Amino acid sequence: MTPPVSDNAATIKQIIHLAAVLKAPRITESAARLADHARDSGWTHETYLAAVLEREVAARDASGARLRIRAAGMPAAKTLDDFDFDHQPTARGPIQALASGAYLTEHRNVVLLGPPGTGKTHLATALGVAACHQGHRVLFATATEWVARLSEAHDRGRLATELTRLRRYGLIIVDEVGYLPFEQDAANLFFQLVSSRYEHASLILTSNLPFSSWGTVFGDQFVAAAMIDRIVHHADVIALKGASYRLRDRGLETLPSIKAELENLD
Repeated sequence: MTPPVSDNAATIKQIIHLAAVLKAPRITESAARLADHARDSGWTHETYLAAVLEREVAARDASGARLRIRAAGMPAAKTLDDFDFDHQPTARGPIQALASGAYLTEHRNVVLLGPPGTGKTHLATALGVAACHQGHRVLFATATEWVARLSEAHDRGRLATELTRLRRYGLIIVDEVGYLPFEQDAANLFFQLVSSRYEHASLILTSNLPFSSWGTVFGDQFVAAAMIDRIVHHADVIALKGASYRLRDRGLETLPSIKAELENLD
């Protein structure tokens, strides 16, 4: 063991060296910043050491979260603090309950239904960002992008391998289910994605259509019913209503093409 070093400059030099060996360079900064405060406050050696290590762990967690957020492929790093719950007051309670991330450990799903512009993608992304901060790996893509990815894996004879790999992600976000209809093969691939994660890992799905219209999206009422059954068996389904947030200053209540869907969500 290296004997104690009394000279302050030599001690700092030793800390820098040991921090580099441990691949924890932030320890050097924390140790120097907290040293005077620790002496003035009469901290024990144990309290000082715990404070320095706590800051290193917090910095590593933050760095890891940033890497997970970047790797998730989300369109923007939205947060729940950014969301205008005054525009969707009934969603506040359910969404804030989900923010703890307990649904991820329980392998539950989240489904956000509502017309365009009501905040579905923002909320899905914000929950994804929260999951990254909680240490979970996340992947985000639109429904059509997921189908393209699975189709490529299928064509290469690696669909089973890809589905197994995706199950290692604690959360997969599927945005914009229903914006474009799927052909039969695409619907079957999407069904396999849902089935592979059933009771194993979580999904967040957003859709502008009620479940009753999913049969037209997937081209088969039986496939749609089987898919919905697996999705909602362990799920929080949140309906977002009202006018488009993006059109709130344009004097338009909603888009004409989705008035029927609004009525179906009532």
